[in-house]
Amino acid sequence: MSATGFSTQPLPRWQRAVLKVGSSLLAGSGGLDPRHAAGLAAFIAASRARGREVVLVSSGAVAAGRGRVGGGGDGLVQRQALASLGQASLIAFWQTLVAQPVAQVLLTHDDLRNRRRYLNARATLRELLRLGALPVINENDAVAVDELKLGDNDNLAAAVASLVDADLLLIATDIGGLYSGHPTRDPQARPIERVEQVTPELLQIASGGAGELGTGGMRTKLEAAAKAGAAGIPTVLFCGRDDTVVHALGEDLLRGTLVLAQGDRLRARKQWLRHAPSSGRLQVDEGAAIALHRQGASLLPGGVLEVEGEFRRGDVVEIVTDASSLPFARGLAQYSATEVRRIARHHSQDIERLLGFRYGESVIHRDDLVLLALASQPEASA
Repeated sequence: MSATGFSTQPLPRWQRAVLKVGSSLLAGSGGLDPRHAAGLAAFIAASRARGREVVLVSSGAVAAGRGRVGGGGDGLVQRQALASLGQASLIAFWQTLVAQPVAQVLLTHDDLRNRRRYLNARATLRELLRLGALPVINENDAVAVDELKLGDNDNLAAAVASLVDADLLLIATDIGGLYSGHPTRDPQARPIERVEQVTPELLQIASGGAGELGTGGMRTKLEAAAKAGAAGIPTVLFCGRDDTVVHALGEDLLRGTLVLAQGDRLRARKQWLRHAPSSGRLQVDEGAAIALHRQGASLLPGGVLEVEGEFRRGDVVEIVTDASSLPFARGLAQYSATEVRRIARHHSQDIERLLGFRYGESVIHRDDLVLLALASQPEASA
């Protein structure tokens, strides 16, 4: 079903987006079909030409696996095996449609709830985007089990949007968007173009079966939109089968449903950093303190004077200017306490020489740092 009945509205402003594409838009007889994917690939290319970044969450591995072996069962183990068979085909499929390099990233729920794995995944995705690659993300079906599975790629896309600090979550569907009733069964169903908040009543309206090849219907898309919205990220639902709709996205126009964010994306993240338990302290010099306050900089190892406590990569640490002062900032440590002690007072370019590896140039990246409101803040010397 196309976007019939939906009027045109502007997309929210965005620089980095997560695009989720489901099996119903990719599967064909005997494997994967580029008919609808080609238009979505063109949108990705057009976005890149404008200096924007897109992370793709793509279903279709199971369908691709079925195409390779000509069938297969529907049990968990069978689907895991089919997904393993189809992953290579899925990546090759997208690589034929886009000019930029395609990179595969497989995730599980455990990767996203463990702070160290979370940071590792985010660092990898950030570097892939810096290199100009298109990350293609899927759930790691071969190792995920029922209690760890994210459940569907809609919810995975919402988690990834938060992981990469996306400005927008785009979910391609096989219908025009959200309706007040089932659009093929209820003649009175009307398009819902704007959702202020995902409510239980709205979820009830969206309940229903998924497509034959998919695992999530409109309800799971709204659940994903609610999760993204709680992280300050708006979601758009649009028809990936309608070339006109997909082309309009490249011009920042939406014919579909916009689900608004609940609050500011950065504020939601900073609020968590303010109140999460801390595992240690970093004492920094005056220059580093000023750079954090006045320039919005990351904390580099050269500015670290002392390390207090024992913490691991991904733990929250406090930042102080001397041993007796109150913390003026908090953030996620990119290195453990032992590692920071070894690189403290050194230049970022020395990290790999000193440790034998390198997660990045900063001890705390500016995206993972929050400044605390204190009566006295570091000021530049006259």
